[in-house]
Amino acid sequence: MALRRSRSGTKRLAALVTAAALVLVGCGSGGTSHPGDGREQLTVAALPLTDSAALYLARDRGLFAKEGLDVRIQPVQQSIQALPALLKGQVDVIASANYVTYFQAYEKGTLDLRIVAEGVRIAPHMMDVLVPKDSALKSPADLAGKKVAVAVLNNIQSLTLNAILDARGAGRPVYRQLLFPQMGPALQKGQVDAAHAVEPFDTAIQGELGARVLLDGGSGPALGLPASGYVTTADFVKKHPKAAAGFRRAVEAASKLASDDPGAVRAELPKYAKVTAGQAKSIHLPAYPATADPAALHRLIQLMRAQGMVKKDIDPTPLLVK
Repeated sequence: MALRRSRSGTKRLAALVTAAALVLVGCGSGGTSHPGDGREQLTVAALPLTDSAALYLARDRGLFAKEGLDVRIQPVQQSIQALPALLKGQVDVIASANYVTYFQAYEKGTLDLRIVAEGVRIAPHMMDVLVPKDSALKSPADLAGKKVAVAVLNNIQSLTLNAILDARGAGRPVYRQLLFPQMGPALQKGQVDAAHAVEPFDTAIQGELGARVLLDGGSGPALGLPASGYVTTADFVKKHPKAAAGFRRAVEAASKLASDDPGAVRAELPKYAKVTAGQAKSIHLPAYPATADPAALHRLIQLMRAQGMVKKDIDPTPLLVK
């Protein structure tokens, strides 16, 4: 997997939402009928991460077609980049959607959030804090005050890393926002002291730069937390209840397949994540839950409250698509 440079996204959620509408190539108005075969066409924005594996499995194994859906996948480099398009109805669902960011948007009233299906839960080494092989940082305690790259500020990466460090009695770092493809070059140039990378970028940075793991980002209080999901708007669910329910069933069936047969995920990854078949064999996979768990989501929300990422308690149960 080549490490490529790309321009950084806007740092603030509000700026992303109020900025000029993001143009997603190939996206039209969502939830439309597909001429000829009667299938309903949905546009889904997705990141090239292991989080999105069930989405691609559902498409390639005909699970969406079985539900009468024609799902078109639009790649993005940050799930939040697709939020303006979701609000405008140009995108129907955002996959690999960082729960922390979207619960924040829901609390602020920016997004009338609905969770169509769970994406992944955190498993060991599905994300790691990486440092150069010759780095002076030798233990997690050394991260205090150091610059650590994350994909989005105040998201699942900083939330869980803070929790892990707090549990160890270690000081917190200073976070810098970088897109995943930028993390390797920034680490190599010394622009950041460490990179909190998610698979498949995690394995790529280690393999190409010889970076070493300073801390397992899926350890301690982070283990088992819901990390991302498939999100949409209440308006979409109201207007397209059958499509939303069919999408949920297809993704949950694909998630069960991913959980039961990790080899299916490893075979799928090279098709969309720009990793080789050989690299896919060594990637650490997340957990793919077959059903959404309100209790697990509430655990995440409570951790967000403890760190001041949301101000009020949020009940996730009414947000789940049935």
